[in-house]
Amino acid sequence: QGHRLPPRWGCPLQLIPWPGTSQAHGRAGRSSSGRRTKDKKNLSAWLQGDRVYLPHDPGLCPCLTAPSFPGWSLPLLGQQYLDILTSWYCSFQACCNSGDCRISNNFTGLESDLSVRLHGQHLARELVLTTVKGYLELPQPGKALALSFHGWSGTGKNFVARLLAENLYRDGLRSDCIKTFIATLHFPHPKYMDLYKEKLTSEIKETQERCHQTLFIFDEAEKLHPGLLEALGPHLAHQTPKNHRVESPKTVFLFLSNLGGNTINAAVLNLLQAGGTREEIKLDQLAPQLQAEIAESTDTGFGHSCLVKENLIDFFIPFLPLEYRHVRLCARDAFLSQGLPYTEAALDQIAKMMVYLPKEEQLFSSQGCKSISQRISYFLP
Repeated sequence: QGHRLPPRWGCPLQLIPWPGTSQAHGRAGRSSSGRRTKDKKNLSAWLQGDRVYLPHDPGLCPCLTAPSFPGWSLPLLGQQYLDILTSWYCSFQACCNSGDCRISNNFTGLESDLSVRLHGQHLARELVLTTVKGYLELPQPGKALALSFHGWSGTGKNFVARLLAENLYRDGLRSDCIKTFIATLHFPHPKYMDLYKEKLTSEIKETQERCHQTLFIFDEAEKLHPGLLEALGPHLAHQTPKNHRVESPKTVFLFLSNLGGNTINAAVLNLLQAGGTREEIKLDQLAPQLQAEIAESTDTGFGHSCLVKENLIDFFIPFLPLEYRHVRLCARDAFLSQGLPYTEAALDQIAKMMVYLPKEEQLFSSQGCKSISQRISYFLP
């Protein structure tokens, strides 16, 4: 496939070797007649005047580092031209260590975000980082990685999914290597279930053909129709690598659900009342009760699906209920993300606006940190 040069660039535009290299690895330009040439090489770009220099460095990812190139003159080119160059160059795809410019796998950034931006979820922080990093570093994973996030609304399940998207993919949730499905939005009518199953299977396969590392997010997983859950089974099952000499495609499935939230909260409350701290809570103190509730639930088909019965879910990750101090931190982050000043009094006022449960103890925010960003508008000057 040829790659068009942006029409707003003048002619001629040439791709030439980086100074000091022995030969040109490829050329792409626009002739005076306007005819476009093609270049299928995957090289890093340096823009200077009407020329683009190409260093031959397989460890460099221009799609990620292009904005900091010392040769850029943003006032002259403008951010629009920078975006055009990046988009055009990244259409070559195989320009990074990962073999695909769209994939960043920034595990250092992921660890930082989970530590700094995610509040009150030490179990999720440790499990998500360890499992995802370990899986993506495997050359030949035997199956897709399937993680199931459980907890009350507003505790951070969607937020963690977004952090994963932002750190694993250049374009975050907008990446064409990611698909997000919301049960009640994308699969609302049971009578069309056969059509939904066909479309879902098709979208998974097409995305996997397009990207060697994919992420599928299923929100409101407890509301997925049993037929859809069964259709997902083969995609999560163990696979035999077709070629041991090449790296296998990698797929991560995230299932986000409120199912099990009450069980998690009750267990956390009991541990706190017994004199423990939430940071001392271990996964094995919550996992048995959580999995039991999921398996025994009669309000959803999730626990009775092949995903659970055949142990295709690798980890059930509990998201703990958030306390007053965590809500304050969420409020602070909301101010900072919008570049707005705040006071400690404003953070307290926002945190006090939330409803806390149980009625006697008043420990856990019933909405977690949901709607916090909307509430800060009441405290702007």
